[in-house]
Amino acid sequence: MKAQLFRHMWAPAAIICILTSALLLPFYAEADVYRYVDENQVIHLTNVPVNSRFKLLIKEKLPQSDSKLLPVSRAQYEAVIMETANKYGVDCDLVKAVIKVESNFNSKAVSKKGAKGLMQLMPQTASMLGVNDCFHPQTNIDGGIRHLSYLLGVYNNNLFLALAAYNAGERAVAKYAGIPPYAETKTYVRLVLDNYEIYKRKSMAGVVALASTTQNHFK
Repeated sequence: MKAQLFRHMWAPAAIICILTSALLLPFYAEADVYRYVDENQVIHLTNVPVNSRFKLLIKEKLPQSDSKLLPVSRAQYEAVIMETANKYGVDCDLVKAVIKVESNFNSKAVSKKGAKGLMQLMPQTASMLGVNDCFHPQTNIDGGIRHLSYLLGVYNNNLFLALAAYNAGERAVAKYAGIPPYAETKTYVRLVLDNYEIYKRKSMAGVVALASTTQNHFK
C-alpha cells in the first residue's frame, strides 16, 4: 500500500504535519511508515521502502494484546524456524535464507504483488495452506516451510528449481523447463543461495566452536 501527499508551496509546515498524520493513521496503524519528497515536492509514503530515498517516519507499534504472541526480535525466530524446519524436513539455514531475501525478517512486509509476512505468502497460496493470518510469524513460517518442503519434493531437492518455483510459480518453471528467464527470479534464486551459504558457514562455525569447547572441557 502506498500513499502520496501533494505539498503546496504555500502550506505551512504545521499543516503538512497534521495532514500527514491524519492520512497515515487509517492505512499504517500497524506498519512502519517511510517518507521521501521528490523533485516536484510530492511527499511519498509507504510501508515497503523500495530504495534509500525513503526515510523512517513512523515506527510500528504492536498492539499490547498481540505483543506476547509475536516474536519481537530476529533471535526469537530462531527457535520457531528450527523447530518447524525439522518438523517438515527442511534445512533451517535454507529457510532463514528465504526469509532474509523475501522480507528481511519483517513479519509485516507486503510486496507490490500482495505477498505477505516473513515468507511472503501470496493470498492464494496462503489459502491453500490454511494460513489465515499471514502476519502472524509462527503461522507464516509454518505455511512457508510446508510450501517450500512441497516444492523440494516436486523437484527432487533441486534447490534451483524449487526456489524458482517459490518465486515465480510452478507453471512458470514448467513452461520454461527450468528457471524462468525473469530477471527477478534469477536474482532471487542467486540471492537465496548466497545467503544460504552464509548461514551454513555460520552454522558450521558454531558446530566447530562447540566441539572445540567440549574437547577442552574434557582434557
